Amino acid sequence: MVFVSPVQKLYNTCNEVFDSCSAGIIPSPDNIQKLKAVLDDFKPADVGLSPDMPHFRASVAGKSTPVIRYIHIHECEKFSIGIFCLPPSGVIPLHNHPGMTVFSKLLFGTMHIKSYDWVDDVPPSTSAVVSTSKSKQPDVQQPEVRLAKVKVNSNFTAPCNTSILYPNDGGNMHCFTAVTACAVLDVLGPPYSEPDGRHCQYYLDFPVAGFAEGEKEGSAWLSEREKPEDLTFVGELYRGPVIVEN
Repeated sequence: MVFVSPVQKLYNTCNEVFDSCSAGIIPSPDNIQKLKAVLDDFKPADVGLSPDMPHFRASVAGKSTPVIRYIHIHECEKFSIGIFCLPPSGVIPLHNHPGMTVFSKLLFGTMHIKSYDWVDDVPPSTSAVVSTSKSKQPDVQQPEVRLAKVKVNSNFTAPCNTSILYPNDGGNMHCFTAVTACAVLDVLGPPYSEPDGRHCQYYLDFPVAGFAEGEKEGSAWLSEREKPEDLTFVGELYRGPVIVEN
């Protein structure tokens, strides 16, 4: 019997699951579970990782925002596979996944995940005023905000099940914060693509209580923002088992 590495099995399964999918088209429930089952069993060693690697060291003095390392494993027009390596206190700010189905497997460590989905029956607003108490600045007028509902707001510690988000459900917009050093194996179907309109949009979130509409538990107003200037992704070489593409 020929041995098939876990990452090769992941690649083969992604090829099958995303073969007939495109932006906004979700794999069948059976295929969702098939891919989830493969990812649920993943260990750091399966992709050549260990917690003592330099990728996960805390930022040195003078570096206010930890650098996030990204290990590219595979990308094609149908899907991508990669690993985000976060040192303690590392943050991937709130961002979206337009038209995508995304599988995220925490390989080790503890991570806080906060995610949102849009509230479809509330139109965007340009008249609401956001309280920016975090920055200790006066209230400011926002160009446009849109109501979103909180899907997840919890800490996760490996080993744990794979999380899945969908184009319009499951927390399509999320923020990752490393409580400890951690690594996340991500599968995106399809991947981001500027030419195809799948741009990674970042957001600020504000409590609903800051608006005239009043308190709405479990919701927030989201406002589009540019990619944060202090957010830095650095590519790292994949050193795990080789994938044979087919």
